[in-house]
Amino acid sequence: MGRRLPSVEGRVPLPCLYRPEEIAEALGCSAWWVKDRARRGLIPHTRVGRAYRFTAEHLAEIVRLHEERPNRSTSRAPAGPAPTTPPAARTRATQSPRPTTAPTTGRLRARPPRRTQYETVA
Repeated sequence: MGRRLPSVEGRVPLPCLYRPEEIAEALGCSAWWVKDRARRGLIPHTRVGRAYRFTAEHLAEIVRLHEERPNRSTSRAPAGPAPTTPPAARTRATQSPRPTTAPTTGRLRARPPRRTQYETVA
């Protein structure tokens, strides 16, 4: 990935543009993932016609965007009392309860199939 295009009449050399397959190989993921993220605008890229192209700076930014850092706390004791229920459960409790359609035995039950357009009425 260290190739450079020749400079144009003594000017600054043109940046090298990489294909999604090359970026995917460098990141260790699929080309589909790279193209999908670029299409959705989640990673930096350049469009040349209908093709996605990436510079070395784009690759470095993609790595920075997906970097995860460890959570560091300044003290070992928790700052306050821990909530007893997760946030999603607290917000659901304030809304109207959903009717349960699944049996409470813990086993899943198959739904009857939907009608098809070719089914005849008896």
